[in-house]
Amino acid sequence: MDLSSKNVKEIFIASITPYFLERGNLWFAENLEKILEAKKSQSFFEDNTLLFARNREMNFSQVLRKLDEMGYEKVQSVAEPGEFSRRGGTIDIFPLNYNNAFRIDFDNNLIENIEQLPIAVADEQETRERIKRKLKRQKLYSQLGTLKPGDYLVHLDHGVGIYGGRTSVGGPTSQYYVLEYAQSDKLYVPVGLERKLSRYVGFQAPAISRLSSQVWERTKRRVKEETEKLARELLEIYAKREIAARPYYLSDTEIDVALTDTFPYEETPDQIQAIEDIKKELETSQIPLDRIVCGDVGFGKTEVALRIMVKAVNSGFQAALICPTTILASQHFQTFEKRLGGLPIKFGLLSRLQTKKEQQVIIQKLKLGQIDIVIGTHRVLSNDVEFKNLGLLAIDDEQRFGVKQKEKLKKIRASLDILSLSATPIPRTLYLALSSLKKISIIQTPPAYRLPIKTIVKPWSEKIIKKAIANELSRGGQIYYLHNRVETIGSAKELLQTLIPEIRIGVIHGRLPEKELIKIMDDLGNKKIDVLVATTIIENGLDVPNVNALIVADAPRLGLSQAYQIRGRVGRSHIQAFAYFFYGDNLSDLAKERLKALKEAQELGSGYRIAMRDLEIRGAGNILGKEQSGSINQVGLNLYCQILSDAIDKLKKS
Repeated sequence: MDLSSKNVKEIFIASITPYFLERGNLWFAENLEKILEAKKSQSFFEDNTLLFARNREMNFSQVLRKLDEMGYEKVQSVAEPGEFSRRGGTIDIFPLNYNNAFRIDFDNNLIENIEQLPIAVADEQETRERIKRKLKRQKLYSQLGTLKPGDYLVHLDHGVGIYGGRTSVGGPTSQYYVLEYAQSDKLYVPVGLERKLSRYVGFQAPAISRLSSQVWERTKRRVKEETEKLARELLEIYAKREIAARPYYLSDTEIDVALTDTFPYEETPDQIQAIEDIKKELETSQIPLDRIVCGDVGFGKTEVALRIMVKAVNSGFQAALICPTTILASQHFQTFEKRLGGLPIKFGLLSRLQTKKEQQVIIQKLKLGQIDIVIGTHRVLSNDVEFKNLGLLAIDDEQRFGVKQKEKLKKIRASLDILSLSATPIPRTLYLALSSLKKISIIQTPPAYRLPIKTIVKPWSEKIIKKAIANELSRGGQIYYLHNRVETIGSAKELLQTLIPEIRIGVIHGRLPEKELIKIMDDLGNKKIDVLVATTIIENGLDVPNVNALIVADAPRLGLSQAYQIRGRVGRSHIQAFAYFFYGDNLSDLAKERLKALKEAQELGSGYRIAMRDLEIRGAGNILGKEQSGSINQVGLNLYCQILSDAIDKLKKS
């Protein structure tokens, strides 16, 4: 294949697959004959390669479809490897396996001419790595779980359509997603090419155009140009933080190994990956860590934080874990006591549970470096708290802390490493994570033997409530009863006592003194309470494995993410858990949408999608600024963030 002249006789196209991404352009040149021979007998090479040659007959429509199925992105004008465009009978393509783009001219189905275009890559290896990162992002944004006919879907090359279900074409093994467009146009997307699809999340119903129109390509190009401007602005904001540098963390020590060995459960693959990714970043980069660990309640985020905090201590730093409530801080402290008890690490608790004298002792020890790890509430952020050498800040339920609170600790040390934990990240944090400015680790794999929580959404019924409590008590379990109004919580207790006189009831809410809160939770953990009547104070981090029934008295009062978070307070063991969400008369359309989404997201690991769904229902148009909302509506938030993330990734390396 002579590429020395502008006109060439033939070009070989490799698909955008992991197998070919691992092979350099020289490999393709050296092995071309073997690949062409393999095409004759091996379906992989037949399905994932194309050979264009001058004066060769090739069905033009089939070529376009094949390029789509090979993972090439259709654009208005080609600029990077992995893209192609079509104008009339001309195809411009930038093959994965060349450093230049090409133009192929067809006369009907005959290839008249092939010429090399003056569009090239400067760094083959970096280009490959960028494509790999892009493929990972596409998978992350896809979110096709619980997909239903009638949902809006965005195809990367063809735009927003309506999902029409799945079908088989040419035999039962050939499965396709069906997308419906304007004027009865239909698109069939092969199963296996899901990365080109993403859910549409927007703030209004999207416009649906015909498949053959140029509207989508123009729209996508305009959005790409806008996001490049926004990417530059955002990178300037975050550049100051990346200028700050801290020493590399040390490799794992005997203490790290001992800590891993004392973990009483089997790590999930996602947990292991999150820990390895964070440790690698800390050991190999001097840029301060800014990562969010996103995973359902009970999926092991605290264990990730614990191991990283110990690593910080072994590397000569102090570490702090801040929590939104004293109850959660107390529970974390008990966990740390169990795990760190036999290790040479000094740790302490700082919250309103202690007397002022006890607090002053902890504060003094932090200042002198006599405490390695502190677990606390907002108290840690107080002006009188000083650290000798704070290196790592872990933030549990990070959506409960304001930007000013987090920035306050960053000012203590510009190179502070930040590790945030969240089951349902707030939209802005989610957006930052997805657009490469804040790294993200997603823990979606449930712990072994964990079962999905059976969710029942019903009109208010004392009969069902009585039966639900009786069923749970009969199998030795305990119950949370959520009544989110402090003023009338006493009446809720009286109602339950009337329904089942013999049950032992505890009451908990945020206006109780901290020490009383802790005592009630200890009584619950020691099975001295059958039913805990509570406000949403139970939302944050409570872990009582024997509580496997949740009853929510007035479900419409809760936001979707909040309801999902509270549901995660049960089902934290191998026992089947039940969650009952009751509603009264005059249910609003918005409340119906929330309850419907909650019912649909029963499978384990739905928190990440719930955050996106919550964003869609609430119509939060101010994530990126109102000037961006128009572009988001045109391509959907998922694809918008993907395009923005690609732009940031490209600018970072330029």
